[in-house]
Amino acid sequence: MIVYQSTKEGFLTDVINNQIDTKIKAAFYEHLGRYTSPNEVLSWTNSMLYMNNVLTDNEIAADAGISIEFQIPLTSQRIDFIITGLDQNHREQVIIIELKQWSTAQLTDKDAMVRTRFQHGEAETVHPSYQAWSYAALIENYNQTVQDDKINLVPCAYLHNYNPDNVITNPFYSYHLKKAPVFLKPDAFKLREFIKKHVKYGDQKDILYRIENGRLRPSKQLADSIVSMISGNQEFVMIDQQKEVYETALSLAAKARADKKMVLIVEGGPGTGKSVVAINLLAELTKRGQVTRYVSKNAAPRAVYKAKLSGTFRRRMIDNLFGGSGEYCDTEANTFDTLIVDEAHRLNLKSGLYQNRGENQILELIRAAKFTIFFIDNNQQIHIKDIGESSKIEQIARKEGALVQNLKLKSQFRCNGSDGYLAWLDNTLQIKNTANIKLSKEDFAFKIVSNPAELQRIIEEKNELNNKSRLVAGYCWDWVSKKNPDAYDIVFPEFDFKMRWNLTRDGSTWIIAPDSIKEIGCIHTCQGLELDYVGVIVGPDIKYRDNMVVTDVKERSSNDRSIFGIQTMFRQDPEKATETADRIIKNTYRTLLTRGMKGCYVYFCDPALREHFANQIAPASPITLSEFPKTQDLPISDNQQLLPRIEATVNDAVKYIDFLPFYSLKAACGIFGDGQYVEELGWIKVQGYGRLNRNMFVVQAKGKSMEPRIPDGSFCVFRSNVVGSRSNKIVLVEHQGLYDPDNNGSYTIKTYTSEKIFDEETGQWQHARILLKPLNPAYSPIVIEEDDNYSVIGEFIGIISA
Repeated sequence: MIVYQSTKEGFLTDVINNQIDTKIKAAFYEHLGRYTSPNEVLSWTNSMLYMNNVLTDNEIAADAGISIEFQIPLTSQRIDFIITGLDQNHREQVIIIELKQWSTAQLTDKDAMVRTRFQHGEAETVHPSYQAWSYAALIENYNQTVQDDKINLVPCAYLHNYNPDNVITNPFYSYHLKKAPVFLKPDAFKLREFIKKHVKYGDQKDILYRIENGRLRPSKQLADSIVSMISGNQEFVMIDQQKEVYETALSLAAKARADKKMVLIVEGGPGTGKSVVAINLLAELTKRGQVTRYVSKNAAPRAVYKAKLSGTFRRRMIDNLFGGSGEYCDTEANTFDTLIVDEAHRLNLKSGLYQNRGENQILELIRAAKFTIFFIDNNQQIHIKDIGESSKIEQIARKEGALVQNLKLKSQFRCNGSDGYLAWLDNTLQIKNTANIKLSKEDFAFKIVSNPAELQRIIEEKNELNNKSRLVAGYCWDWVSKKNPDAYDIVFPEFDFKMRWNLTRDGSTWIIAPDSIKEIGCIHTCQGLELDYVGVIVGPDIKYRDNMVVTDVKERSSNDRSIFGIQTMFRQDPEKATETADRIIKNTYRTLLTRGMKGCYVYFCDPALREHFANQIAPASPITLSEFPKTQDLPISDNQQLLPRIEATVNDAVKYIDFLPFYSLKAACGIFGDGQYVEELGWIKVQGYGRLNRNMFVVQAKGKSMEPRIPDGSFCVFRSNVVGSRSNKIVLVEHQGLYDPDNNGSYTIKTYTSEKIFDEETGQWQHARILLKPLNPAYSPIVIEEDDNYSVIGEFIGIISA
């Protein structure tokens, strides 16, 4: 996602006309469906004036690309300012500029960390050079286009309010300054020369567009990288808060003593990198000679990591690195230098098979180590016995005389890097109110399917690529196959669907077992782990009634130990029992629905809940599948007897590589214009138009207004997110006040032209009206006046032949 995009010339014009902040704010709302904070708008206004001064130089090409607030694919991080173009040797360059309003900072003893003042007070944060470099490294690591096209990424930072004081440029940070130079208040001319060195010619090849929409390299999963990480290699670039947590933990680990215990509590939602930081710390602290162990209540992450490490490391070493949370009842005080507790929200009061050993797992972990780190998500408690909460951990730690520090992880790497999806999920499940009422078209790939058999088919197809997609479900069905292997557990006879829960044979390693795609996992075998795609069956234990998401614990299986004892609680304290059951069930589905890095497909047992979720995705007048024409009913014109083959579905590996989605004109305007959720009519193989991407799609033109260029019935390739001038280009336009008889709706394919007048008051050329011209002289142009509400959905690229 790019919030603002223009040329250098266009950017300078927007700044001079005092329109830059307004345009960024409007674009922010258009892309994300919400406005940003007044403070961020003010920072844009200030920083853009400084960048205007830097870029006002004729030797910087007028058609160099300028992009503001570019969201790095697969993450929630945004880059402040980007300049694209060619150097003197005509090599493609992307200058990444991290902008800061800072005027002061203080040195720290932590790598790449400084201390500075924010609105809420002073705090430690990453050095601007490290931040700019880490963003460039993320793009380079995950973007195949950058690799294939040899695009050079050039990171730097500009602190335009900061006077030199030997802090930001201190030799302590020299390693990072070499990777990404920093420019201070007196350095505007130096920054200008830096830009001119790397960008001499303009951007004629849509460099950033190609990066944003180019092919992504397969996302790394922690389990696949753990061998390399334990061996001391850096597999993941830690950014922003991740780096802050990592360096803070290393510092506290070095300072902790038996009589000076340290506790670090790190809160973070799904996909914020809690486990990545935890494993990085395990590797680094072990390398430094500390007696360190990774601890989790849930056996699944430990079992998966151990399985991945086996064959490379000795069993004894592996066992020493990992442990369950119930192993420290009798451990002597300060046996460990550091204990790293992942998924700390799952900690229990007592330990042992019968929950009759020990005093309190939180207390025992703190006593067993000089330094204890707790990684926690308070909204992932999914068991009646879960006691891990930030407030409880801090209370116990202080009673033990420990120095407590709290940090938060916010950067999102799962769910396609969408913070918006997680906030939307909390809002839709009614866990907590957020600003994300609707799921934006820019957010995560979340799709509702009509039956579980279709869900199974989709996930099995996704899994063919790399064995990283699985089906999971709420625990609403008894595990009958445990005693009778021939029986099925989850059965929907009306859909000819039957599957079994995950086998005892695979145990906690179910998620990586080769054949486990044929089984359904539960919360206990997937919590703390991640997939590419997850298919979720939402059971009858959660429903939608009278505008409320309600839970029904009676629909849970009697085999489900996570609610064992809830009936007793109902008799003793009905209000507490209701609140506990509601929290467990909603948190369970929140966890299941956030296991996918790339997408989530869902079947809801409750039709009303399905409709509730669908209404949070689609606008008030959603496009439904029933409105689409059947593929076999599509007309064949006299001019185009040979139609391209339309495939109902194709493998993920060839989507947007060899095949593009085919939509009706109405559907295309919905998905690329309003962000409505629609299913494609099918997939069509496309050749001869260069590298395909996700902004490209196929529609069928109707009527003769664009003949001879586009014959009636032609299958046309379009590209959305049109950048630059549209003058004299063929475009797909939606206009609320338009009725096009050819297409029987408010959308049309025409040549875009604009008439301009000179405004003597402003000294600028302005649009007077826009004409959508047909190529066939028998048809009249469509006039769009200045105040008309219209959208250019896509730019015509060409026609597909059979």
